[in-house]
Amino acid sequence: MSDSENKPSNFIRHIIDGDRRANKNNGQVVTRFPPEPNGYLHIGHAKSICLNFGLAQDYDGVCNLRFDDTNPEKEDVEYVDSIKNDVTWLGFQWQGEPKYASNYFPQLHDYALELIKAGKAYVCSLSPEEAREYRGSLTAPGKDSPYREQSVAENLDLFARMKAGEFDEGAKVLRAKIDMASPNINLRDPILYRIRKVAHHQTGNDWCIYPMYDYTHCISDAIEGITHSLCTLEFEDHRPLYDWVLDQLPELAHPQQIEFARLNLNYTITSKRKLKQLVDEKHVLGWDDPRMPTVSGLRRRGYTPLSIRNFCDRIGVTKVDGVVDMATLEFCIREDLEHRAPRAMCVINPLKVTIDTWDTETIEDLSAPRHPKDESMGRRTLKMTRVIYIDHSDFAEVPPPKYKRLTIGKEVRLRNSYVIKCNEVIKDEQGEIIELRCSHDVDTLGKKPEGRKVKGVIHWVSAEHSVPAQVRLYDRLFSEENPDAAAKDHNNEDSHFLDFLNPDSLTIMDQARVEFSLAETQAGDAFQFEREGYFTADPDSTAEQLVFNRTVSLRDSWAKTARK
Repeated sequence: MSDSENKPSNFIRHIIDGDRRANKNNGQVVTRFPPEPNGYLHIGHAKSICLNFGLAQDYDGVCNLRFDDTNPEKEDVEYVDSIKNDVTWLGFQWQGEPKYASNYFPQLHDYALELIKAGKAYVCSLSPEEAREYRGSLTAPGKDSPYREQSVAENLDLFARMKAGEFDEGAKVLRAKIDMASPNINLRDPILYRIRKVAHHQTGNDWCIYPMYDYTHCISDAIEGITHSLCTLEFEDHRPLYDWVLDQLPELAHPQQIEFARLNLNYTITSKRKLKQLVDEKHVLGWDDPRMPTVSGLRRRGYTPLSIRNFCDRIGVTKVDGVVDMATLEFCIREDLEHRAPRAMCVINPLKVTIDTWDTETIEDLSAPRHPKDESMGRRTLKMTRVIYIDHSDFAEVPPPKYKRLTIGKEVRLRNSYVIKCNEVIKDEQGEIIELRCSHDVDTLGKKPEGRKVKGVIHWVSAEHSVPAQVRLYDRLFSEENPDAAAKDHNNEDSHFLDFLNPDSLTIMDQARVEFSLAETQAGDAFQFEREGYFTADPDSTAEQLVFNRTVSLRDSWAKTARK
């Protein structure tokens, strides 16, 4: 039984529902996710993954993973492996073995010969500069290549010699013969094959001519029996070429190309070329840097597969381009981690507190729930000792109005522990506060203090029984909501999206301490550090020091900033 009726509807589902009622494709739904392996997948690809694999699941169909690997100069097995890992991590499984457009190179070559023999393709010897001139513009038609009317025999001979490696790169191309005056510039005798004398990550040196994406994609879809070929809106003007190629090859099936709006997030870029530039120029620490919008970066930061799938469901599928607020993605991970992340205490910027009324040798075990609303997670033990750490931000020598944390002569409650009162402040030679001397009320464990009201509650850890940690606080990678548009708006020709990198996108706190219950934490474990946010253990963690990435704050601090 189909699960489609339980899902939010959209225009693609309407098309599929209509096709199934008409028994088109015998009621089958076959989709594909077709990335080019020239970089790591990003959040925009996640939307396409969820759409293609999700539709196949909901309509009892199948979805192929196919690598459109027609550009060997920019592709790599590293990217192939990362893409497979990302799709699997998101919770999807492709039909059969992963497929490659390069698997179809012999068939694509044979279909090219068929087009030449039918007078629908020719070998052009215009230089790249001449070809651009002949192509025309958006307002002016192109003009026919002088090689357009070569005989079939001559084109077959030249194409064979291209394949044999007789010509230099750029010397010859195979072009479709369509219409140089077409208002759609994609139909002005587009290139089908070009010469590239480089090794391919799948086929080695078997080929020195490689098919273009527009030619390869539609034929690959047809060979695989794809019924609904889902593309982003930038391919809408390419659909007439998709249809033209398949119309010339009537023995092939003819999938339906459907375009939808791509995902654009504010304070983010999703161009693989620009993401690669960030990596290559070391503006970030790699494709999986938690500031990157890549799936691997989001995973390392602590985003869960469910949060990303829920995000893709929440933003929906439309035919109108727009920009989604990053806060929507952050809401989805908060919503997920709120239920699954156990609570713990972490002091990010430690300030020493000595409790003078506590015996030096006494270590008291205190019990606290791992989750306030889920008893099945059990409880954890906190070690209360004479010397503890609180966060520097939880003490003010001169407090602002309505201050509810610790200050001289005032009381606060330690989370899951006693009420303490600050009696003395100790400073170093530079006047910096280095220690607080406090007293505690022994009758306030789990009880309200008699005769007075203590409003503030702060987190803490034992100095002796806590674990060293590095905490990485992440912020938006860019300071501008739309880095590309901001670059274009500046009159400086050198202005670039890199000009708007946020210098405060990463703050590293090396002296943090976490409660002892986290000593056995493994990479990928997620916690809500009480009052601080959601954090995930990083693979850089060692036996000497745990490393935590802030996945997301407890609330959207950017919403208020953006309104100012």
